[in-house]
Amino acid sequence: MPVTLADDLAYAVSLPTPPRRVVSLVPSITEALATTCPERLVGATDWCTHPEGLAVQRVRGTKNPDLRAVEALEPDLVVANKEENRELDVRRLRDAGVPVWVTDIETVPGALDSLGRLFRDVLDVGTPDWLVAAADEWGGPVPEPIVDVAVAIWRDPWMAVGRDTFTGDLVSRLGWRNVLAGSDDRYPHVDLDELDREGVVVLLPDEPYVFRPDDGPEAFDRARTALVSGRLLTWYGPSLVGARASLTAAVER
Repeated sequence: MPVTLADDLAYAVSLPTPPRRVVSLVPSITEALATTCPERLVGATDWCTHPEGLAVQRVRGTKNPDLRAVEALEPDLVVANKEENRELDVRRLRDAGVPVWVTDIETVPGALDSLGRLFRDVLDVGTPDWLVAAADEWGGPVPEPIVDVAVAIWRDPWMAVGRDTFTGDLVSRLGWRNVLAGSDDRYPHVDLDELDREGVVVLLPDEPYVFRPDDGPEAFDRARTALVSGRLLTWYGPSLVGARASLTAAVER
């Protein structure tokens, strides 16, 4: 039966049938789709690196997708994200008659709810086991913080995670306090001194900037640093399962 559903931005998306040909412009959601219903995923961005060996048509990047390549795949749904993809590209796809489902994710519970709606209501495949496991792992109240952290995402210039982000919410659920959570921006440019503080652990993920043992830790004199998986810290999807233990082990040592 045809249905019309509202995406995370309350845009009405009309679907004659549950989508069978899906293009994902969001790496996290690409992994979720490939894990849950791989036969439906026909296209993804160059940044969609998981699961390893993913063999689908590539449509360039998240910020500059090849819209002609997307349309050539004849998708009955494109999945996008408010933060990762441009409104202009979403609008152009819709103008070309391609249904686009836009997610808007700023918290772990919001991610679990959004993905649940995508799989249950839009794709009609039910709730994946990994999503149930992720909800069990990340459910419950936010604990009192026991560690002060800052999450760097770039250097030269230095940038970090600020307010109202999925990553910020995730670290709070680990019992960590993001010292830049009160910033005016979601991803502020910062002076190194704002990160390099006594008693702070600076998380150095391997994406979007690829921090490495010889590129990042040497900049800090006062703060302790921890090299962590960017995927575990910033992706929402199957990577959430087991992420709590891995991130805790990397930081609380």
